[in-house]
Amino acid sequence: MNRVIGKEQLSEDVFRMRVEAPLVAAERQPGQFIILQVSEDGERIPLTIADVDQADGTITLFVQAVGRTTHLLTSLEPGQEIAHLVGPLGTPTRIEKVGRVVCVGGGIGAAPLYPIAKAMKAAGNRVAVIIGARTKKLVILESEMRAFADELIVCTDDGSHGRKALVTAPLKELCESAPKPDLAVAIGPPVMMKFCAETTRPYGVETIVSLNTIMVDGTGMCGGCRVTVGGETKFVCVDGPEFDGHKV
Repeated sequence: MNRVIGKEQLSEDVFRMRVEAPLVAAERQPGQFIILQVSEDGERIPLTIADVDQADGTITLFVQAVGRTTHLLTSLEPGQEIAHLVGPLGTPTRIEKVGRVVCVGGGIGAAPLYPIAKAMKAAGNRVAVIIGARTKKLVILESEMRAFADELIVCTDDGSHGRKALVTAPLKELCESAPKPDLAVAIGPPVMMKFCAETTRPYGVETIVSLNTIMVDGTGMCGGCRVTVGGETKFVCVDGPEFDGHKV
């Protein structure tokens, strides 16, 4: 079993949870995920590993309580245990020095974006981060992103924090700047990632999106995350979860 070490409520239904998992922490790379079962007879759900601390053998998960299992998970208090947790799973993000990288996170998508943006900066890139949410109280990881980003832009639908705009507005502005980004990474609701990819397409900016939200089994056995990418059939959990947004 894996013990919950810490829990912090970030918004009405989003929690940051630190869980004891030394073997996962030792091997995890940005972009990978875990599968967990809260109880012995519970369902299995995938969650992206947002951060790790190899020294104390913990992983950090961001959980949005939207269904029975996520509500059960976020009800756990430090000291309580998760029945089963396996990982790291999935293909790691390709981290390399490319020059200028813009990372776009929508809502809870800022959580899986965080380790990728941080790794891109550590690789020597100039990193711009765009965070979007419906309202100020749903913005997460702003201070954490600001700690390393060369530029941070916050957008809210209602204008309660940062710019009143969709994330595609500053993304388009960055694509029109000189020099334009060499790479864009967008993680969030599918419709948001779709329009981010359509925003960067005219400028020829390679765009990576994450389809982690459609995973079910996490091992490629159920076929529930089958997608067509560039005319080829892929499984998000084993071939991804990240793909070329212009080919999905």
